[in-house]
Amino acid sequence: MTITYRVGAGLYVNLTNRCGNRCDFCVRTFSDAVGDAPTLWLPREPTRAEVWESIASHDMNACRELVFCGYGEPTERLDDLLWVCARMRETYPGVPTRINTNGQANLIHGADVTPRLRGLVDTVSVSLNYPDAARYEAHCRPVYGGAFEALLTFARLAAAQVPAVVMTVVDLLPAADIERCRALAASCGAGFRVRSAMLPEGGGAAG
Repeated sequence: MTITYRVGAGLYVNLTNRCGNRCDFCVRTFSDAVGDAPTLWLPREPTRAEVWESIASHDMNACRELVFCGYGEPTERLDDLLWVCARMRETYPGVPTRINTNGQANLIHGADVTPRLRGLVDTVSVSLNYPDAARYEAHCRPVYGGAFEALLTFARLAAAQVPAVVMTVVDLLPAADIERCRALAASCGAGFRVRSAMLPEGGGAAG
């Protein structure tokens, strides 16, 4: 069972395979292997203790950051995620933490969870993917109604709680759409980045 894996200088945490989106471009639909992991499909979700043991088995002083991103939406396990972040603050205070998310945590938990991120999470990377709700729903196929507006709201709220919020799109979009997404990110008080559709990002693997 792959709980942690390396991509570049980052250590990635694969908490769950659950995700409320079924994105057309998600890397998990066409590849099992990501980074140095042969597969990110989990036979079961790892316990907190197993996650921490896997993290501690690496040389964390050589890691640029700890990133919650696997073949699912990490905020599905928000309590466990934040427990790990608290342990990171205590044990490896020099290693920043990042959540790659689809931005649907408030829908998942039925409340604004962004205040819980304060002091524990350094960066939140939200997969925006499209500049409008119609295409987002058509290509990301969220199980939650109003997911596009919810992710924008989540990004705005998170920007008031954590040092950095970044909204991302895949490099498959036309240039005009990328610029529209850049403007949306700015309106949320977030940074912006274009990411490769072939690398793990966002909520779950790629979207």
